[in-house]
Amino acid sequence: MAQHMQGKVAAVTGAASGIGLACARALLDEGATVVLVDRAEDRLTSLCAELGERAKPLAMDLMDGAQVDALAERAEALAGAPLDILHANAGAYVGGPAAEGDPDAWDRMLHLNINAAFRCVRAVLPGMIARKTGDIIFTSSVAGVVPVVWEPVYTASKFAVQAFLHATRRQVAPHGIRMGAVLPGPVVTALLDDWPKAKMEEALANGSLMQPTEVAEAVIFMLTRPRGVVIRDLVILPNSVDL
Repeated sequence: MAQHMQGKVAAVTGAASGIGLACARALLDEGATVVLVDRAEDRLTSLCAELGERAKPLAMDLMDGAQVDALAERAEALAGAPLDILHANAGAYVGGPAAEGDPDAWDRMLHLNINAAFRCVRAVLPGMIARKTGDIIFTSSVAGVVPVVWEPVYTASKFAVQAFLHATRRQVAPHGIRMGAVLPGPVVTALLDDWPKAKMEEALANGSLMQPTEVAEAVIFMLTRPRGVVIRDLVILPNSVDL
């Protein structure tokens, strides 16, 4: 296998499971040193022992702003080199009717999906600007471009991600930094744990759910384009989803 990321250092948030773990594995397969960022310290330690010496565990609570502000410095200390790639992947999901929702649950989701993600970007941008290179990818969602009726607050969080991403992308492009988003439809991850059992079984049966590895393949595609090319948004859907 060609290793397109040889010598690169990447950090992936929410890397202990799901899309984050699949992307971390894919980056390692491509030759990168990968800092796996998550609050599940024991899980990270176990995973990195399995994944090999280029996998570095960084236990961090992304809801704690002071910890997030130290992301670039701590990742560099672990990897032995500055970050070339940030994959802002960590997120939460809350669906259901707005009239019946739990505003406290909304607050937690919005903090993680928006505030923490933006703060991660703020933590790494100064170094990337100084080095005149870097890649930042968000795990967004098709809900960030198509409002989904059964998840209005989650949809709003992903619209915010898209707005921040593309405004910031235009600011930093002159510094050689690329920013983009992978926007998957439904993926089999822990974010769907609150789906009704019947809905999950139906989705699995009719092929309307993707696997995390399929998202990881899209992320690698984005990162391996020539430096003069940026994939702004890459929407990937199960073929059976009508959106």
